[in-house]
Amino acid sequence: MLVIDPKSTSVKDLHQFMVGSIAPRPIAFVSTIDEEGRPNLAPYSFFNAFSSNPPVVIFSSNRRVKDNTTKDTLSNVLATKEVVINVVNYSIVRQMAIASGRFAKGVSEFEKAGLTPIASDLVKPFRVKESPVQLECKVADVITLGEHGGAGHLVICHVLRMHIDERVVDEHNRINPHKLDLMGRMGRAYYVRASGDAIYTIPQSEEDVPIGFDQLPPRIKFSKVLTGE
Repeated sequence: MLVIDPKSTSVKDLHQFMVGSIAPRPIAFVSTIDEEGRPNLAPYSFFNAFSSNPPVVIFSSNRRVKDNTTKDTLSNVLATKEVVINVVNYSIVRQMAIASGRFAKGVSEFEKAGLTPIASDLVKPFRVKESPVQLECKVADVITLGEHGGAGHLVICHVLRMHIDERVVDEHNRINPHKLDLMGRMGRAYYVRASGDAIYTIPQSEEDVPIGFDQLPPRIKFSKVLTGE
């Protein structure tokens, strides 16, 4: 196997090995405002949910590898302590890519990407109207992981309110993944669409304990046809 030693691998190459392997990742389309009230919108794929009680999500705004600078999102977060995290579905994924461009401070990515800012209920940053799920959040903490290019800043967000497009909710009041049509980020320019044949179910009981591979009859365990899967 190819062995990668972080100490002897360039940050640029290590980053690509990591994001190519740890994938697909959900995309946080993060809306913030600066101290002058100017909106900013940027996508982050170092993102996930970490608690439901209290509801907590975390994304990381990394220092740029090339010149070790930080993004406007981070400075806005530190100044205002508020964000809106919008999910990215197939219908806005290319607009999301436009918003990832390195525009000058104060330039609205909403305008550049052709997206619609709408007022939030509890925080000042705008929501993305076209996103099917929007999370209004208060920033609880920012944890700095390093001072060099590629280092992350973990932005810990408490979810104050969720907005969900009724069209993606089924008759059981559950989100239908096919209707939500989310996009996931992989390595380099690769993305994945989480709908259609890409989605399937795996029964997982919360009460029944599986017998395990080791307890299978020998004729099955040592089959020349069947696999561990």
